[in-house]
Amino acid sequence: MTTIKTFFKTTILIFTFSIVSACASSSDADSTTPETLTVDYAYYSPTSLVLKEFGWLEEAFEEEGTEIEYVLSHGSNRALEFLSGGSVDFGSTAGAAALMAKGNNAPIKNVYIYSQPEWTALVSNESSGIDDISNLEGKRVAATLGTDPYIFLVRALREGGLTDDDVEIVNLQHSDGANALASDQVDAWAGLDPHMARQELETEAGLFYRNESFNTYGFLNVREEFAEQYPQAVEKVIEAYEKARKWVIENPDETVEIMTSEAQIDENVAALQLERNNFSTPIPGGEHVDSLTEAGLVLQEAEVMDGDLDIEELVNELIDPTYAENVIDKE
Repeated sequence: MTTIKTFFKTTILIFTFSIVSACASSSDADSTTPETLTVDYAYYSPTSLVLKEFGWLEEAFEEEGTEIEYVLSHGSNRALEFLSGGSVDFGSTAGAAALMAKGNNAPIKNVYIYSQPEWTALVSNESSGIDDISNLEGKRVAATLGTDPYIFLVRALREGGLTDDDVEIVNLQHSDGANALASDQVDAWAGLDPHMARQELETEAGLFYRNESFNTYGFLNVREEFAEQYPQAVEKVIEAYEKARKWVIENPDETVEIMTSEAQIDENVAALQLERNNFSTPIPGGEHVDSLTEAGLVLQEAEVMDGDLDIEELVNELIDPTYAENVIDKE
């Protein structure tokens, strides 16, 4: 188990080192099109699964001869590590996780919103007797540090009059947290779909604390260096994501089939996960700025983020709607 202080110290070192390595591995600055474009896909982002399934990025870059590579992100923490290390050009994260990374000097920009999900809640087994935040005092709670479920947990504890010092946070990747809850190795879990939906349907675990406003948006982030060097490529990626977003809205049943196949989950689990996503606001805007600013201020109060950071300035540095505005018709 990784302690919270150790995790964040390690994260800062990773970001510092990876900024240097990403710069060292960049392509020829005179090139207008990348030879290789690497994007992540994630089970918590149905849009990314559809994009990968139909090869729409490959089609978009066919004339340029750009090779498309895909990397699986198991959580926002992994996507941010990949972005900062330069192993992906685009990474799918939760908004608050991206903000925390930006506060640690991660060289990223948010250029697109892939969904507005309710993808996290606090979960317990029926036999645990935990049905309220106050019941968590002194309990073991699984969460993946640096991700939206962890941030959700911090905010929920604060809402219930507790802090992270009042519980034992067990740092586990999302799928491992789900398994730990199922086997009673932890008392509760800050869940993430599709693992959360699976536990809900297959083990009758209960979502004992839900708060949609504490779920920050699904951010598609790009490495700043990549965006500066290849602005047209960024717009092409957003156009492909837009094609996938519209297809998801128009074809929910087929989307569930793709999610089921990719994530190897039950069709009912995939359907429940998809129901908890809203795909209506792809262009980063005021609502995303407001949501992230509020989350950042709460995280500062909880001493999860550096209290000296100017959250409003940090959010404005992170969110860049210009690429999406150039290619998406406002509906």
